[in-house]
Amino acid sequence: MGLSEKQLVESFYTSEFYKDPSQVSKHFHTDAELYWNSSAGFNKMNVKKLEGICAEMAKSFEYLRPVISHLLQDDKTVTIRITYFTQTIENPDEEIPLAHMVAIWEIKDGKMFKGYQMSQPADDSSENLSSFMGTNF
Repeated sequence: MGLSEKQLVESFYTSEFYKDPSQVSKHFHTDAELYWNSSAGFNKMNVKKLEGICAEMAKSFEYLRPVISHLLQDDKTVTIRITYFTQTIENPDEEIPLAHMVAIWEIKDGKMFKGYQMSQPADDSSENLSSFMGTNF
């Protein structure tokens, strides 16, 4: 038996996709599309572009620690809210928040098919970060 829709989305966002681009083919439908609004602007990505961005991320991050605050499902649609934390080469003794993200995924044939994602650089506001602590989903 495969993963539930929620488990599929959670599995991708908590995987080491940035070190292992094969996680994309494991989680994404071959015809997947991601519509991503970020602080850098809008990107429309297919599986090949997603694999490429994962490979680039591997050059920048030693690790990413995900913290999920929300993971919701409505039929075949899953929404996730997540913050990633990392350590930089310049300051390896301190973990910092990297990015806040919200993504909505349509699941098709047991894979992530069509996604709408928004992200922005994270800040270390205690009020913002505390909204992630102790959340159950």
